[in-house]
Amino acid sequence: MNDILKFEPVCKEKVWGGTKLQKIFGYSIPSDRTGECWGISGHQSGTNKVINGLYHNKTLRDVWFANPELFGRASTAEEEFPLLVKMIDARDDLSVQVHPDDTYAKEQEGYAYGKTECWYILDADPGAELILGHHAATKEELSSWVYNGEWDKLFRRVPVQNGDFIYVPSGTVHAIGAGIVLLEIQQSSDITYRFYDYDRPDQHGELRDLHIEDSIACTNVPHEEPLLKRPVSEHGGLLTERLIAENYFTVKRLTLQEKNGSVRIEPDTYELMTVINGGGEITIGERTYGLEKGDHFLVPATVSHYFLAGEMTLICSTETAHLSA
Repeated sequence: MNDILKFEPVCKEKVWGGTKLQKIFGYSIPSDRTGECWGISGHQSGTNKVINGLYHNKTLRDVWFANPELFGRASTAEEEFPLLVKMIDARDDLSVQVHPDDTYAKEQEGYAYGKTECWYILDADPGAELILGHHAATKEELSSWVYNGEWDKLFRRVPVQNGDFIYVPSGTVHAIGAGIVLLEIQQSSDITYRFYDYDRPDQHGELRDLHIEDSIACTNVPHEEPLLKRPVSEHGGLLTERLIAENYFTVKRLTLQEKNGSVRIEPDTYELMTVINGGGEITIGERTYGLEKGDHFLVPATVSHYFLAGEMTLICSTETAHLSA
């Protein structure tokens, strides 16, 4: 197939959500407590519908299992779609949590993937910050501070601003803080263990469950801050900044200036794309699609080349693990 798959966003209400996904990206949101937009997902908890072309009205999950060639595979029968791209609007602080690695997820939850993720900060209020990591030196110290509720001593706080990029490997204690909107690329897993949730009720007036034993078991101790390099290259007017290349995904920021005209791109595998700023168009063969801020689409592995034009910034995510297999 020589075409893209454009997707209908799936928005989800959260106790900590707000309205910025509508204000910034124009999404139709279910309420003023909308916390997430799943933009590219094959997960059973929220898979996106295709809104164009041959697979119109089919879900990405359907296409994944029925058409493995679009993803560079002979078969996908025994696999789940590996990545998930979402946007998060944190009007209030998210719970402090940790995600398991693949081994723990398989053994304890019976699911194929743990959850390593990364965040690109799209919008941050002045003074906004994350919880990223902890100060405990040993598991014993971690447990002691958790069970004694010594949260200020335990959690490591990090200020953020627009354009920052954060890598969150499985086993990292983390929480997105109030006033932050971000794009998240992650393994396709929804397994979350909560350390702390500020004793706040959910939309039904109930306290959300905590998972203290699983959280402690999954947490990496001591916390190690990953050293990230962001190499930049330029080709034909397209500025490419590699944000990360790790075991599960490779993420790049693509910046295109209208004055440079159309740029030809030859992908190595299927690509997950999100327009985070500006607009333009993509041309594959004889088909041209307009692209706007907030659009999510997939370029299949069967596409040998395509052309981008306009003045826009995109985040491009690919599946590193499959490439290296």
